Amino acid sequence: MIANYHTHTWRCHHARGTEREYVERAIEGGLKILGFSDHTPYPLPAGYHSPNRMEMDKMDGYVDTVLSLKKEYQADIEIHLGLETEYYPAYWEQLLDFLSDYPVEYMLLGQHYLGNEVDSNISSGQETADGARLKQYVDQCIEAMETGRFLYVAHPDLLNFTGDAEVFDREYRRLCRKARELDIPLEINMLGLWDHRPYPREDFWKIAGEEGCRAVIGCDAHFPENTWRPDVEQLAVKMARRNHLTLEKWLPVGAGTK
Repeated sequence: MIANYHTHTWRCHHARGTEREYVERAIEGGLKILGFSDHTPYPLPAGYHSPNRMEMDKMDGYVDTVLSLKKEYQADIEIHLGLETEYYPAYWEQLLDFLSDYPVEYMLLGQHYLGNEVDSNISSGQETADGARLKQYVDQCIEAMETGRFLYVAHPDLLNFTGDAEVFDREYRRLCRKARELDIPLEINMLGLWDHRPYPREDFWKIAGEEGCRAVIGCDAHFPENTWRPDVEQLAVKMARRNHLTLEKWLPVGAGTK
């Protein structure tokens, strides 16, 4: 594994370890590129507190820490400053305005909620047989990709649809076709593999391969030790090969928030 762009920090409230520990684990594993992409702070209504993302007032510390490590370890590894971000249409422009003050190099699309977490609080990861929910998820991901702001789509098969197979194929094929059209890679998520989550799904990646999508492996590391997991990486590589996917080893960053 040459590069990982999907790395979290303690600021999201569900990860642990110091940023330095993630960097040193990546170097130990021979990675050449490490991107930090903690869950973005979002300018949501006053009084709302998200338990799963960085608070607005933690952004300065996040940026300073990553940039300091970038300089300190420049001879050993290439470090990038990123964010994992939901696309919430109602708050999107406010988010971009907030981020304009920071040197964020890229964003990953991680659509953990349908609509947004304030108004609906419907988790994309909930098991559902409702085709309307899958359609909403795909519509929202497509609209997000069309903004041109995202380096790739993290865990694109996050929505755990257990309904009609034809609906599954139709909707997820729409997502894959749009990703191919826009030349946006899709992530085979290592956290999902080692934690035995409902994603990554073989039936989704079969569609992605048929549609000619590019794929990237993302650690989705919430613990330093998971920044380098060669055993899990091999599972992801085999999934890509089985489904005839073009697997990208590294990606250009720097234009994701411009």
